[in-house]
Amino acid sequence: MAIIAPSLLSADFTRMGEEVREIESVGTKVLHIDIMDGHFVPNLTFGYTMVKALRPLSGMVFDVHLMMTDPLAYIENFAKAGSDVITVHTECDSDLSQCIDLIHQCGKKAGLSVKPKTSPEALFPYLDKIEHILVMTVEPGFGGQSMMPECLDKIAVIKAECASRGLRIPVMIDGGVNASNVRRAAEAGADMMVAGNAVFGAADRAAAFNELNALSEI
Repeated sequence: MAIIAPSLLSADFTRMGEEVREIESVGTKVLHIDIMDGHFVPNLTFGYTMVKALRPLSGMVFDVHLMMTDPLAYIENFAKAGSDVITVHTECDSDLSQCIDLIHQCGKKAGLSVKPKTSPEALFPYLDKIEHILVMTVEPGFGGQSMMPECLDKIAVIKAECASRGLRIPVMIDGGVNASNVRRAAEAGADMMVAGNAVFGAADRAAAFNELNALSEI
């Protein structure tokens, strides 16, 4: 069964504390938090102060996804705010090795992400240094997009390379996950899946979360 990680991007921004408590109450173990800087992607979301404010309210793993041009300048702040996993993009301007090293120095797990048009091979030089991989299945920047199913093919390529090195790194997908495609994603090898509107947008969030979990069991 893949781990379903609801995305805070789809929550009600006027009641964030309540949203975090509610989503944890349905059984969520991992909360995905998208950080957008308005430059790397054409949208703005949260800052590290939001992570800090929410941290005391929850025992969930805070999986923080930095969609930023220069994440190196902010990693320490997000680590201190209470992030558990910090993921940066291979396409960012910061030095990736420095980012990974700093994340580890802060005592956090390091992840790397690739956008839909980026080859999975972009991850290969860093596989021995990271604990988390994020494959974007939509163009990052906005929630509510439809999954680009061809991006799922990257999972097998990544896992084959990891296996050849004796590594077991969980691969998460992010973008357009819903009840109609979650099984296909699980069959493609996704270990974790970000689900935004499919959970936060549901009238019965517990039922939606449980359905995604059931469908991801293969």
